[in-house]
Amino acid sequence: MEEADEFMKYRSPLVSRYASKEMAYNFSDRKKFTTWRKLWIYLAKAEKALGLPITDAQILEMESHELDIDFAMAAEEERKLRHDVMAHVHTFAHCCPAAAPIIHLGATSCYVGDNTDLIMLRDGFDILLPKLARVIDRLANFAEKYADLPTLGFTHYQPAQLTTVGKRACLWLQDLAMDMRNLQRPRDDLRFRGVKGTTGTQASFLQLFQGDHDKVEDLDRMVTEMAGFKKAYLVTGQTYSRKVDVDCLSSLASLGATVHKICTDIRLLANLKEIEEPFEKDQIGSSAMPYKRNPMRAERCCSLARHLVALLADPLQTASVQWLERTLDDSANRRISLPESFLTADIILSTLQNITEGLVVYPKVIERHIRHELPFMATENIIMAMVKAGGNRQDCHEKIRVLSQEAAAVVKQEGGDNDLLARVQRDPYFAPVLGQLDTILDPKTFIGRAPQQVTRFLSEEVRPMLEPYRAKMDVKIELEL
Repeated sequence: MEEADEFMKYRSPLVSRYASKEMAYNFSDRKKFTTWRKLWIYLAKAEKALGLPITDAQILEMESHELDIDFAMAAEEERKLRHDVMAHVHTFAHCCPAAAPIIHLGATSCYVGDNTDLIMLRDGFDILLPKLARVIDRLANFAEKYADLPTLGFTHYQPAQLTTVGKRACLWLQDLAMDMRNLQRPRDDLRFRGVKGTTGTQASFLQLFQGDHDKVEDLDRMVTEMAGFKKAYLVTGQTYSRKVDVDCLSSLASLGATVHKICTDIRLLANLKEIEEPFEKDQIGSSAMPYKRNPMRAERCCSLARHLVALLADPLQTASVQWLERTLDDSANRRISLPESFLTADIILSTLQNITEGLVVYPKVIERHIRHELPFMATENIIMAMVKAGGNRQDCHEKIRVLSQEAAAVVKQEGGDNDLLARVQRDPYFAPVLGQLDTILDPKTFIGRAPQQVTRFLSEEVRPMLEPYRAKMDVKIELEL
């Protein structure tokens, strides 16, 4: 019956279908409410250490019941009280009767609510950063492997000067490296809200400690350190500034833009049959067209990346409409936007790691596409060779222009292959350079310094960035869907 009931309710696919267990747990009720209890324990310990009449027995009782939350009781209390924090205060007090009088002493709801959110944000970044490092590592290996494999460049999605497969991957890597820095900065900038009271003035704690300002500051510092933070915000209203949420989710939205661009490129290249994402042996691409190999992983990344980018509007608007010391219209929105941003970022990084671990390159297809376009691109080099052989630059330019237009007509109007090279070889005018054509048309003479750029970029910027994550590099991603 319970299983049947489960399928009668909406379930977010972010959790039921995609997210990793660690990120799903990070924003779970279990993590949230056990963290509330930890924070009440930290507060009691610090208050006792600073002289308030709290006993070791009370703290021991709280610690012994830190994890055994009666969620049904808490839900019933919230239905009666219409207040989630007080519902959990009562539920905790029920199993800690001796400690009941000192649970939440001097605190406001945001002591547990906001501080828990900051812990979840910090821990969320700590889950994402190694995953991003693994994506960068896999893509760096790919770039190194194909550093000197020529491929058509595209501008305006029209064939342009050659680049290499590895150099193109470095364009993706450069954006991901920016994202690594962008995620690390707000993670490192996060502070604890600490112990600030109802409007951020610490008035209740100043009263508890009978006007002793030093003890209030010590209390704030001690609880902050117990929670694993180096600093607390020196000033807050009732909440920490909602600009902090903007800061965090901006970095995730920017990551979403990067992933969308990378996966769009992969989808375009898959259409050209130059590159494909991994395709399982029994995977079905289409229910109607058995031959299809759809880039479903890249498409999933693009789909979810759009959602991640769109979520940034929530904290921006929330920060802008907070009145004075605080209004509660932030709460329901943040319950959705904060977890969904981290869950979505987690999913697209896991999926992108799976893609980058198994990207397939088809050099012969790439070579065929180059052959179709290279004769046009080589015209300037042919002109230069003719001039060096004693020809007139303007005369040669006109000859090449006419032959190029004839060849283009064969390609566009007749659907034939590019026969410019054959036309050049048949024209006696170009006899002085016919022996050089193979060298002139070698694709590797058109890629400039792409291989050298790859080598330098990986060694100077990418590999050093990954060093802090070396111990977590061996995790592979197997997608269930």
